[in-house]
Amino acid sequence: MRITQGKWFYISVVIIIMALFAIQACKKKAAKLPEGTIAVVNGAVITQEDLDTELSMAQQQFADQGQPDDEQLAEIKKNLFEGLIARKVLYQESQKKGIEVDGATIDKRLASMKKQFPKEDDFKNMLKKMNLTEDALNAQLREGMAIQKLVEQEVISNIEISDKNTKDYYDGHMDLFKQPEKIRASHILVKAESGADESVKAEALKKIKKIQKELKAGGDFAELAKKYSECPSSAKGGDLGYFGRGQMVKPFEEAAFSLKPGEISDITETNFGYHLIKAGDRKPEVITDYKDIKERLSQYLKQMKTKEEVGRYIESLKEKAKIERFLPEAKKPRLS
Repeated sequence: MRITQGKWFYISVVIIIMALFAIQACKKKAAKLPEGTIAVVNGAVITQEDLDTELSMAQQQFADQGQPDDEQLAEIKKNLFEGLIARKVLYQESQKKGIEVDGATIDKRLASMKKQFPKEDDFKNMLKKMNLTEDALNAQLREGMAIQKLVEQEVISNIEISDKNTKDYYDGHMDLFKQPEKIRASHILVKAESGADESVKAEALKKIKKIQKELKAGGDFAELAKKYSECPSSAKGGDLGYFGRGQMVKPFEEAAFSLKPGEISDITETNFGYHLIKAGDRKPEVITDYKDIKERLSQYLKQMKTKEEVGRYIESLKEKAKIERFLPEAKKPRLS
């Protein structure tokens, strides 16, 4: 079962309760706002430095997804900005409700974090890169864990997912629980990529026809694949493993799925070149039984419900708070 969780820049529960490294603003009131102030939440300041730190962390986390364009970056900044405000109102509410985190619990969490680094110096270097001291990190741990307690107490503890909820979802989303038909196949490829000269294609076609002739004369497919195929799979006798529809280019897929186990296709042309395909066995489509997915489905539904309810809870806190926004382009982000 594959179930996505929405846009990556959405203010998720994990970000809300586990954003332990963000540098927070000074909490003491002052007659004049500090330079770089971008928001004030019930008198507590959020600075441009806070937002820059959040943005830097987000860019590191999603570096492998490529750099966002200007429109995406603006949307990310808006969401991070609102995330800072959300954490501020959540922490303030935790303090109103008398939620405290004892030093021993913080020390234990800090020790657990340090164990993730091979050496103490690696941990210190991480703090340095994030412009954090260990004392500042301790403060963030205290704040993050207080928020976590608040969310668990005020939101998560009230969420229940019944058997009826999970069964109704299962019955209404059967396509999510299907394992499509899969086949196993091997191939021999002679490359002649799209756009290649006609002479190159002609030479490749000549070569694949020669291989086909050897096969018809009783040649072993796997051995010929090792000898001639120009695909990395040649090392495994051309074996591509199991795959379903939509995973291969269309001409290859159509040819492979039309074969019976053990059959070898005619020469098949794709944008990679010319193929000879040998079909292996098939795995028919199956639907995961409800009993086998029930627990995971219940966890998923609770996670989704938690995200929804935490969003509502934050909005209710914002409505009661005095929030001043000074970021020029700051607008309330879309939630979908």
